[in-house]
Amino acid sequence: MASNPPSNCCTVGFKHEGQPSGSSAKIGNIDAYVSEPTGNTIHKDTAILILSDIIGIWQNSQLIADQLAANGYYTLLPDLFNGDPVELNRPDDFNLMAWLAKGTNGDNPHTVEAVDVIVEKSIAWLKEKGYKKIGAVGYCFGGKYVARFMSKGKGIDVGYVAHPSFVEEDELRAIEGPLSIVAAETDSIFPTEKRHKSEAILIETKQPYQINLFSGVMHGFSVRGDMSKKIERFAKEQAFYQAVQWLDQWLF
Repeated sequence: MASNPPSNCCTVGFKHEGQPSGSSAKIGNIDAYVSEPTGNTIHKDTAILILSDIIGIWQNSQLIADQLAANGYYTLLPDLFNGDPVELNRPDDFNLMAWLAKGTNGDNPHTVEAVDVIVEKSIAWLKEKGYKKIGAVGYCFGGKYVARFMSKGKGIDVGYVAHPSFVEEDELRAIEGPLSIVAAETDSIFPTEKRHKSEAILIETKQPYQINLFSGVMHGFSVRGDMSKKIERFAKEQAFYQAVQWLDQWLF
């Protein structure tokens, strides 16, 4: 495995300040958040798909969508969890693996089979709207699905993942497009050995890649970091700039 399974560090963090400016949408029966492109340059034929952490559609992920839209990208943030995301800062006894297998009430699994369908429908929806190229931005849990859908014919052309979890080596090895990775110095899910293994696999793919490591931060910093701490604020902002620069470079 190129990164370890999620753990309870995936549920903790800080809510960021700001007022989301996008709107709600429906992809069939899937809830989603959409942010329309603004700014001096609007990319008419290109869209961004955000594949979120397990907190799902919430203030921080909506603000990231808005920031991508402010850089000219139509941005779609689908609900990967069928109305059953994890609340921020759950108690330590929260059984994350049970939630993944069966959902909160035991009848709403968040398995690969369930999430794949949502990602497939989201990509198809963007294609139906006329977007010819799709970039994907994945955080934690969502990073796995960026890799999965960068394989041949799956629909994601360029990928960016921050502190990814649950990525299998074969999934990473199968990508057929440029991939950028953000890593945290302290991360039991994407530790040093997994990062180095991922680098070796990316070299095998012969695809353009980038891996940036930020000191002084932990898993989840790019979406749930503490903005009152200078080092976390800097890392979060730089991680976002990395995403935009990577997408701008390889989607055109």
